Amino acid sequence: MFQFTFEEPSDQQSAELVKRSLEARENSHSPYSKLRVGASVRAVGGRIFSGCNIESCSFSPTICAERVAVASAVAAGYTQFEAIAISSDLKEAITPCGVCRQFMREFSKDLPILLVRSDGMVCRTDLTELLPGSFGPDSLEQPHRAA
Repeated sequence: MFQFTFEEPSDQQSAELVKRSLEARENSHSPYSKLRVGASVRAVGGRIFSGCNIESCSFSPTICAERVAVASAVAAGYTQFEAIAISSDLKEAITPCGVCRQFMREFSKDLPILLVRSDGMVCRTDLTELLPGSFGPDSLEQPHRAA
């Protein structure tokens, strides 16, 4: 089972990513769950892309903050990432949902993840820990059964 251990962000890059995720949370459109979530992903090269959750009254088109941040980066031409920070209004940190874990796996097998409490304290983990035995693009490179 995953154990949460929190600490101050340990370096300036992490601190900036945490700050940006907390700021992104403020733009959340979450009238149904009332749970604001923000995420910021740092692409290789240092550029940061942020996103917030966007809910829809019909629920299925709802999109999580993590996917908004990563999709914004991909739309700008970035597909390699150094880390992502995820924050919410909850007292304790939240982890990415299964869909977001799989979406992030498309771009990184072991993406560092900062789970951010509302007070700015972080728990460091990575995608390998949150999505063990994952299926990704490299899985499709395995030999296929002959038709």
